[in-house]
Amino acid sequence: MVTTTPPRSGGTRAPSAAVPPVRPKRKRRISAPYILIAPVVILLAVFIFYPVGSVFYYSLQFYNPTTPWDNGFAGLENFELMFADDAFWNSLVVTAKWVGVQVVFQLILGLGLALLVNEVFRGRGLARALVFSPWAVSGVLTTGIWLLIYNPSTGLFKLLGNMGIGDGTAAPIADPDTAFWATSVAELWRGVPFFAILILAELQSAPKDLYEAANVDGANRWQRFRFVTLPHLKAVIILSTLLRGVWEFNNVDLLYTLTAGGPADVTTTLPLYVSQLATTAQDFGYGSALTTVAFVILLFCSILYLRLSKFNSDKA
Repeated sequence: MVTTTPPRSGGTRAPSAAVPPVRPKRKRRISAPYILIAPVVILLAVFIFYPVGSVFYYSLQFYNPTTPWDNGFAGLENFELMFADDAFWNSLVVTAKWVGVQVVFQLILGLGLALLVNEVFRGRGLARALVFSPWAVSGVLTTGIWLLIYNPSTGLFKLLGNMGIGDGTAAPIADPDTAFWATSVAELWRGVPFFAILILAELQSAPKDLYEAANVDGANRWQRFRFVTLPHLKAVIILSTLLRGVWEFNNVDLLYTLTAGGPADVTTTLPLYVSQLATTAQDFGYGSALTTVAFVILLFCSILYLRLSKFNSDKA
């Protein structure tokens, strides 16, 4: 309660309590957050933004270190050259076939393995370790394993030939009719655990009450899988197929070390063709243009896939 003193003659009533002085507002220091994120921004700029920008820059240039007198601004000529390049169109078809085969079969096999090791049985821990172990193997080591398997002198096909199955004289990766599928099997062995791990993790969080309600309603195993399990796995399936599609599109290590794009270019994907242009022909300008086209294709397909699948929507 504030008390007042009687007003003086000729003056106004003055309050007896002292009014605290108004302090100026302190200016907020906004430099600290920027200082904290500066190292990350610098790393991104050095290792991501600058390389990506360089690719777009060199796609508009004639750049070959072996013929520096021909280097210079090319405009869109590198992109125009693609329309007459049969190797580019062949690599694009092989890439689409490779991504389609890998993503579809890896998803189906990974889903089956995840459902299998999600069941309770003796030795489940060992079974999970065996299923997931190929994912820890590098592409070059995977190549070494499958080169031994496909070796016509000492590998699996030699054993099958001794058993009267096939002739066992030619390596599958050396035959244009079987090279694509031989490399596909090797990549499937390495890639299936990726889907199995993600799907199994999502199965562990599936609500048990939905399965109990389905059992009460008399649903069989297929109906529980179709109406309970698949809707629960929709989001992880969409995300994993998108990620795996991008990775398989950019797959170079296994294809390069296993077949180097041969025989007869049946395993030459677009990234592998770009790698060959850079390492063999030293044509970095045209290779950068192909890389730019690959980036646009991946971006367009990713956005279209997310739109069509309605990822992260209320129905997902």
